[in-house]
Amino acid sequence: MQKDPFQPNSSVYFIGIKGTGVCALAELMFNAGIKCSGSDIPEEFYTDAILKELKIPYDEDFNAEHITDKIDMVIHSAAYSADSNPQLARAQELNIPAIKYTDALGIWSARFDSTGVCGVHGKTTTTAICGVLMRAAGLPAQILVGSAVVDFRGRSTLNMGDKYFIAETCEYRKHFMSFCPKRIVLTSVESDHQDYFPTYQSIKDAFVEYCRLLPDNGQLIYCADDPGASEVAAIIKNDNRGIELIPYGFTAEGDYKVTSYNVQNERSVFSVAAFAAEFKMRIPGRHQALNAAAGLVLAASLIKNETANVLNEKQIKSIQQALENFKSTKRRSEIIGEVKGIIFMDDYGHHPTAIKTTLEGIKSFYPNRRLIVSFMSHTYTRTSALLDEFSSCFNAADIMIFHKIYASAREDYKGGVNGRTLFEKTDAVRKLIKNASIKKETLYFDEIDEAFKPLCETIKEGDIFITLGAGNNWPLGVKLFNHFNSNKTGVSNG
Repeated sequence: MQKDPFQPNSSVYFIGIKGTGVCALAELMFNAGIKCSGSDIPEEFYTDAILKELKIPYDEDFNAEHITDKIDMVIHSAAYSADSNPQLARAQELNIPAIKYTDALGIWSARFDSTGVCGVHGKTTTTAICGVLMRAAGLPAQILVGSAVVDFRGRSTLNMGDKYFIAETCEYRKHFMSFCPKRIVLTSVESDHQDYFPTYQSIKDAFVEYCRLLPDNGQLIYCADDPGASEVAAIIKNDNRGIELIPYGFTAEGDYKVTSYNVQNERSVFSVAAFAAEFKMRIPGRHQALNAAAGLVLAASLIKNETANVLNEKQIKSIQQALENFKSTKRRSEIIGEVKGIIFMDDYGHHPTAIKTTLEGIKSFYPNRRLIVSFMSHTYTRTSALLDEFSSCFNAADIMIFHKIYASAREDYKGGVNGRTLFEKTDAVRKLIKNASIKKETLYFDEIDEAFKPLCETIKEGDIFITLGAGNNWPLGVKLFNHFNSNKTGVSNG
């Protein structure tokens, strides 16, 4: 009889162990006493340091000889299959169970009182915020985020106990359907991943299907400000299964209505109806107040399972401090550095709604700074399907730079939209903007390196430069920061 591979001292081998999610799951299992090892390519990632610190052994090749009958289970990244990976083929020969990372995450989630955080955008930062709030409230939870989190010492996991599990869950290809949630936090539902969800209806249906995994006594915590999330919540309500619906946001009714929001001294300052306290955050944007409100709902929900029914004054003060100190995740309004009065940032935002809220948030935080943006759109299918939305989401930027589209190997696009198409359409929209304090410039450089020299001459003291998108333009910001940091002469102050 096959022993439970997730029991202490069982042996699990991870193929693609350097991947953010796979490494995070390996860390959680390792901390539970499971013998973990794995393999990946020789290229160095930030996860190498984590694996070495934990002393989890891994091979930097996919040699089939590493798979032996002493292994109880193989967990692999979705990027690998038995047809192309010799280790998975060897596991098949030895009759060793092999499952995808998302399925393993689902099995792991069944061991706990689990919460899945989902949404087209906002899920990564919201999950990270949930982590720091659970830590501040002293709740025995494990957290898994789909990105490195500055507040987790640069890791994707936080482990404070084994009662609750809070994980970022992904809608792409319905990966979240493997998860076993008692609660779901739903941040947003919009048309996206057009290669898999060709219509809004198809992606909405996927979120409805996921929310229907909730048990009859489960909770759906959703953003009332997001039309898609509200639409999904209404469908779940009509199922009449007794799911508790908890809305949060500026338009929400009840305890988790965001009752005020303003910017003071480069801080977002906001209030939530249920708390006689004011909360502050150092990261820009009203959408971050919404993400924090979701975390507050979850903390208030979980505390009801503990000795107290409500968060006490000490916990509230600790949560206030945690939110103000929150530094976010990698590539989410991440500050690369500041040199000579210039702030260099990077953000993963690649959907028009996320881009618009991110840029407007930065502009409200720094109203007197010129905002210069380098954007590389991700996938031809998304760019084509949302071209009109993309063209009008960059209006907060003073200087807008476009590049070629970052293609995806998984799409088969035969249309005519390209990076220059997006540039031309956006430029036409931006030329119609009236009463702009600064002329709205729109530029195009096919390759990111082509923009480096012109930007060295354009960027001046007081500017903010941000690389934006899920493409590979982020090294441009690092290169510019290093250039200004090493250049001993001054920069133009205009």
